[in-house]
Amino acid sequence: MTNKDNYRIAAHDIDPIYIKRWSPRSFSDKDVEQATLNSLFEAARWAPSAANIQPWQFIYAKSSEDRETFLSFIKDGNISWCKHAPVLIAVASRCNWPKGNDLNPTHAFDTGTAWGYLALEAARKGLIAHAMGGFNREKAKRVLRLPENYQVHAIVAVGYQGYKESLDEKYHEREIPSNRKAIEEFMHEGEFKSIT
Repeated sequence: MTNKDNYRIAAHDIDPIYIKRWSPRSFSDKDVEQATLNSLFEAARWAPSAANIQPWQFIYAKSSEDRETFLSFIKDGNISWCKHAPVLIAVASRCNWPKGNDLNPTHAFDTGTAWGYLALEAARKGLIAHAMGGFNREKAKRVLRLPENYQVHAIVAVGYQGYKESLDEKYHEREIPSNRKAIEEFMHEGEFKSIT
């Protein structure tokens, strides 16, 4: 199985959506309709979570004003390309169990799964979803008015893919789907075995 450019090839039988999904930086100025955006959150809704707590929260910015607010806590290296995305999403989660103050040890794991569902649905809809970690987490939490017991994990730029020529030249060579490690590099039977 390959993507349209025959760049990625799966070694085992999987659905083509996994290879189709990648993280470009070039966005077109085409708007993402609210119904389409809602379908991404609908996909995230169905992700599994420990005790079905569903700790994730997604705060999105679609208006010019809201996107400018998001840019206030995103690092400059990412602003250069994500400022063109029609939608920015903060991926956050509640860190403790709903009853009591004990830490929910799976809140980040579960929220990462929900983000993965969102990313695959974006690819299915012909959108790109590029998650980034280059942002000020404390400022994001403050600006987005998240309570103390919440954590912001990533900011995701969502939209339709544009042309790489719209990016700073330093990104041109990187605007291709990346490959992945072979499964033998991360799968272990029985116990962990060091990899040379």
